Parts: sequence; C-alpha cells; structure tokens
Amino acid sequence: MSISKISFMIFNKFRFLLVFTVIISTACNKSSNQSTSSSSTIISEPSRWGRRADLLEANSEMSVAELYGQIYVLGGYPSTRISTTVVQVYDPVTDQWRRSVPLPVALNHTMSVSVNGVLYVIGGQTDAGGDGPFVNTVYAFDPKLGSWSIRTPMPTARAGGGAAVVNGRIYVAGGRPPRGNDFAVYDPATDRWEQLTILPTQRNHLGMVSVGTKIYVMGGRTGAGFETPTLDKVEVYDVAAGSWSTATPMLKPRGGVNAIVANGYIHVFGGEGNTHSSNGVFPDHDVLDPVRNSWIHLPDMPTPVHGVTGAAFLNGLIHLPGGGTSSGGTSGSTIHQTYRPASSYP
Repeated sequence: MSISKISFMIFNKFRFLLVFTVIISTACNKSSNQSTSSSSTIISEPSRWGRRADLLEANSEMSVAELYGQIYVLGGYPSTRISTTVVQVYDPVTDQWRRSVPLPVALNHTMSVSVNGVLYVIGGQTDAGGDGPFVNTVYAFDPKLGSWSIRTPMPTARAGGGAAVVNGRIYVAGGRPPRGNDFAVYDPATDRWEQLTILPTQRNHLGMVSVGTKIYVMGGRTGAGFETPTLDKVEVYDVAAGSWSTATPMLKPRGGVNAIVANGYIHVFGGEGNTHSSNGVFPDHDVLDPVRNSWIHLPDMPTPVHGVTGAAFLNGLIHLPGGGTSSGGTSGSTIHQTYRPASSYP
C-alpha cells in the first residue's frame, strides 16, 4: 500500500473521531443545561441585597417594628450583654438614625408591633441568659405624645416569643421555657388579654407573621440556650376557625430567625444553630409561598445574623437592622442590611 493511501486513511479516521467528539460534547452540554434549568430551586438575584445607614449603637436580641413609615429598634443588648433602654429610630427618607424616648425599663428579647399609630413592646427579660428574669409587662409608645404608658400585662411572663397583628389585635406565641407553648391575644381597644389554644410545639427564638387571618409560627429552638435543638416546623393558626394546623417545614432547622411578609410572601432570614459555620450563624434566606405552601431558597444574606425579632417592609425594601454575627449574645452589630423582594416567584 502506498504512503499516500495510508495518509488518506489516517486523516479520515481522525476526522471521524473529531466529529464524533464534537457531537458528544454538544449533547452533554445540552443535557447539562437542561438539567440545571429544570431542577434548580435557587433564584439568583444578587443585585437585590443592599445597605443603608448603620445603627447608632450595636445591638442584638432586640425587637423591630415600623410606625408611621419609620423603623424602631427597641431594647436588646450590645456586645456587653447588658440590657439597654435605648430606642433607635430610622428615617428611610433621610437615611439617618436618631435616638427616641428610652424604654421605661432596660429589656432584651421583647416582642414589638404597632397598631393604630401606637407602638407596643411586650414581655422580654431584664437580664442576659436563658433563665430570665422574664417579665409580662406591656409598654405603649404614642409618638404624638412622645411618651410611654403601661398597659395590662400578659397573663404569663415570657421572652423570646413572637408577635403578629390580625384585625387590630396582637397575638403573642411561644417564649423561653417553661412558657414555650403559651399563646394569647391582646386587644388594644379594651386593654384586655385572652389566653388561646396553646401553640402545639413549644419553642422560642421563632419567626412569626400574619397573612390575612392566618398566623405563621416558624422555626425556633426548644431550649433556653443556642446549643439546644432547633426546629424546621411551621404551624399555622387560623384566627377565624380558632385552630392550629401545620404547613410545609422550612428548608432546614433554624433558631433565632427573623421573618416578615412582603408582597404576599413570607421571608425568613438568618438564625443560629449552623454546625457547618465557625460562627454558628445561618446566612440563609428562604421564602414561603402561603398559597402554594412551598419554600424557595433565595440568595443568602451578605452578613449572616441572628437575634432580631421583627423587620420592616417600606417602599419596596425589607430592612434588617442589627443582629448578632456569632452565636450567643456577645456579637451585636450596627449593620443595616436591605433586600428588595420580587413581586412574585415561580
């Protein structure tokens, strides 16, 4: 056989192998791309996270509430773990913080909401640590009067629970043991409390929000300290029916979470109990669609935090001020993170 024929045969074999390789590579790429796009539950929205002016003082284990378009950060404690009376107020128009009238008593682990132009700070504890002492006090702040008043106390003293408003009434659930099952409602119009059917799963450091006439209690932990077991369980109270049910569990168990409703979706941020992180804090940001009863994982928090009860949704932004950057109560921060949620999620 001549050299020219041998060369021609080698060239044809090489060309076949090259074409075959390209075909296989293309098919694999198509298969890989199709698999990624169809199975992913993560929505990439990196540009939606932002920052606003930092707090005046570092803080954690405090409560947050919105009143007349401004954000109140109430009590808590800085890295010293000494309870504070400081109230910090944020104006989103000027992007500035100021100090307001201090709390009547230094408190941490309170529950706060606003109803009809009045801010309510409920329960909490006066000292650091999981053993209290816990309080059942209710303080009301009227910004028009610029002063605090005392309202009827809760039926039981507790801290580290959650609060939500439905039809102008304040529902408070959970708290540090032994009050982790407590569930009661306060009517500001009559200044009276009523105890309700207990929360099925006792918990504290939980997330709690209302959607319509339903109250969602999410995550939390079962014991007093951050080393105790955490929960992924979601329980729903139907105000109209007066009964509890369960919803789809969170994507992972977390205590010390923060939650807020934005555009009809429940956003849950951060938390403690992360055994895969040196600081023990979760960066996770998950969203529950209450209509579909399903969770979506969104881009993580730039700075993972825990120890904040409540957030604010103003002018299309979720505001997450302060929080602890490591497990426990010695890492209060001044960071003020924001997130711009989508109007809907697939």
